[in-house]
Amino acid sequence: MRKTVVTLLLLTTLTAVAQQKRDKAEYNAYIEAVDEYVPAPGQFVNTMPEYNDGDNAQTMAEKCSRTMIANSRDIKDDPDKGLICLGAYGGYITFHFDHSIANADGADLKIVGNAFAETGNPLGGSSEPGIIMVSKDVNHNWLPDDPWYELSGSADVDSVGKVIYGYEITYHKDALKAVPWTDNQGGSGTIDRNTFHTQEYFPLWLGDELKLGGTLLPKSGVKSTTGWIQLFLRSGYVDNRPDDVLFDISNAVDKNRQPVSLDFVDFVRVYNCTNQQYPMIGETSTEIALAEDAHLDASLKALGVDTGISEACGASNGVRETIYEMLDGRIRFVRMSDGSVKKILK
Repeated sequence: MRKTVVTLLLLTTLTAVAQQKRDKAEYNAYIEAVDEYVPAPGQFVNTMPEYNDGDNAQTMAEKCSRTMIANSRDIKDDPDKGLICLGAYGGYITFHFDHSIANADGADLKIVGNAFAETGNPLGGSSEPGIIMVSKDVNHNWLPDDPWYELSGSADVDSVGKVIYGYEITYHKDALKAVPWTDNQGGSGTIDRNTFHTQEYFPLWLGDELKLGGTLLPKSGVKSTTGWIQLFLRSGYVDNRPDDVLFDISNAVDKNRQPVSLDFVDFVRVYNCTNQQYPMIGETSTEIALAEDAHLDASLKALGVDTGISEACGASNGVRETIYEMLDGRIRFVRMSDGSVKKILK
C-alpha cells in the first residue's frame, strides 16, 4: 500500500535571508507555477482539475498552474480557466512567483476563491476557509523545502479554546465508496458520496492512504431559510468571504503561535482548515482561483530592481501604468495593465 503523509509543521527559527528573482527583464504579479497539489478526498476531487489515467503529482500540479495562470489573464473563454478544489480538511496547494514577495506596508498577497453570501444574509453563505502558509527559500534552490509559517487569522482571537492546533487526519481509500477518516483527537467519520458526482473522491495519484495536518477551525454551519450555510469568519482566510482576499505577511506565526518577522516570502501554501459536511452541501472544501503579489512594484523595489530609480506615473490608452525610470533616462521599468513589469531600453 502506498501512503502519502503530509503534516504542515511550523518551525520557529530563520537563519538566512531568502530574497531572489528570476533573471529576466519582465516580472509578473501573478504566480509562475504550482509546486504541489495534494487535495484531500472530496466530491470535486479528480475533476477540478480533471485527473486522467497516467497523471501523477507533477502533471496534476502542471494542470493547476495552467488554471491559475489562465484565471489571471483577461482572455474570454480560455479553456484552462476554472477553480482548483482542495477537497476536505488538510487538502492543499503550494505555488510560487517569479520573484520574492516583499513584506511591505499593508496587504502583500491577494488570493481569490469562490466564496459568496446567501441572498439577503451578510453573515454567511458559501464559506470554505483555507489557511495560508508562507516560506522563505532559505537554501535558494527554488523548492518548497524550507521552514513554513502560518498566517494567523481572526479565529485565533475570536474562537479562543475552540481552535485545535496540531490537528492530524488520515484518509483511507475505499474505491467508489464513502472515504473513511480518523484523526488524532479520537474522532472518525467519512467523506460521503452523492448522486451528483460519481467519480472516485480519493485523489487517484496519491496512493491509498493520505495523512494531513495543521490547524483545525471550529465548525461554522447553520440552518437558514434556504438550507445549510456556513457563517463567515471575520478575516484572514482564503475562500472565506467575498471581500476577504487580501493578506498580510506580517501575520505570520510560528508553531507556538508567536509572531515571526519575515522580510520576504518565496512560497505560498493554502490548505483547507475545516472538517465539516452538511446535507445538500457535502464536505466543506476550499477552492482557489488565482493568487497575486498585491504590490509588485514594492517587491521589485525591495529586491533592488529599481536601485537608483525615480518613480513617476503615466497612462497609455486610458490604462494606468506605474513607471520606474533610471536617473539617466535610458532605462524604464513599466507596470503594464496585465500586472507584468517590462524593462524598456531607450
